[in-house]
Amino acid sequence: MTELSDALEREGYLAADDLTVAIHLSLQLGRPLFLEGEAGVGKTEVAKVLAAIVGEDLIRLQCYEGLDVGQALYEWDYARQMMEIRLLEARGKGEQATAKDIMSREFLIARPLLRAVEASKDGRRPVLLVDELDRADEEFEAFLLELLSDFQVSIPEIGTVRAETPPIVVLTSNRTREIHDALKRRCIYHWIDYPSPQLEAEIVMRKVPRIEKELASSLAAAMERLREMDLFKPPGVAETLDWAQSLQLLHDGALSTDLIDKTLGVVLKYKDDIDNVRETGIETLVG
Repeated sequence: MTELSDALEREGYLAADDLTVAIHLSLQLGRPLFLEGEAGVGKTEVAKVLAAIVGEDLIRLQCYEGLDVGQALYEWDYARQMMEIRLLEARGKGEQATAKDIMSREFLIARPLLRAVEASKDGRRPVLLVDELDRADEEFEAFLLELLSDFQVSIPEIGTVRAETPPIVVLTSNRTREIHDALKRRCIYHWIDYPSPQLEAEIVMRKVPRIEKELASSLAAAMERLREMDLFKPPGVAETLDWAQSLQLLHDGALSTDLIDKTLGVVLKYKDDIDNVRETGIETLVG
C-alpha cells in the first residue's frame, strides 16, 4: 500500500487513501477498477498513471453515443483486401483465390479491445482504459461485460484470440446514466469525490510548481465554495489547475474579487453559472 501510494505520488498523482486502497485491491485481485465521479476529478488520469507505474502501454477506448462492437473490437481493412484481390488477379490466381487469402490476421485492423487482448501475453499486462462508459449504449455495455468475464474474442474467419494474462482494466463514468449492476459486480468500485481543500492545494502546488502556497490555498478554498453553490456544472480539479496557471500568466499573486470576476470563465463554462456566482456575491469566494 505504501509502495503504491509512493509510486502514485512520484507520477504526480496525489490520491486520497480510499482511492489508493481501491487501486491496490484491483491490481492484487485482478479485477477491473470502475471509477465514477464528476468530470474533472482525475478518473482518466488514474489509468494514465497506472500505465506509467507498471511500465506498460495505455490502450484507450473513448466511448460515445453510437459506439458499436466493430469500432471497439476490430474491422476488416477493405482497401487492403481489394488490393490483394487485384494482385492475385494480376498474377493469374484470381479464380483460385479463396477467402483465406484475404481473411487472415494481416488484413484485420485491431481496435482498442482486441489490441488489449493481443498485447496481454508473455507476462505483459497493458492498461485498458474504457473512458466514459456511460456515453455508450446498453448493447455495447452487455458486450463489454462478456469480454471482461474471459478476455477472449471470437473472430469467425480466424478463430478465438485469448489473453494469456488479463490486462489491467480501468472503466470510468461521469454518471450521465446508470451502469448495470452486472458489470459493476465484476469490478472494484470507487467514487472519486472532489478533494479536500488541503489536498487540492497540494495538487495545485505539485502541478503548478511556481505558485505561492498562500495563493494555492486561497484557490482551493474558493473552489470548495463554488462547488457548494447551486451550479449546473461545478468545476473540477482540472479547472482549478487552469485557474492557477491563468493567475500566473496574469502575474497576480493574490486572489481578489476583481480578479475572480475577470477570470470566472476559466473555471465556469456556462453563462447561467457565472451569473449565479455574481448574483450570490463574488466576495464570498475570497477567504
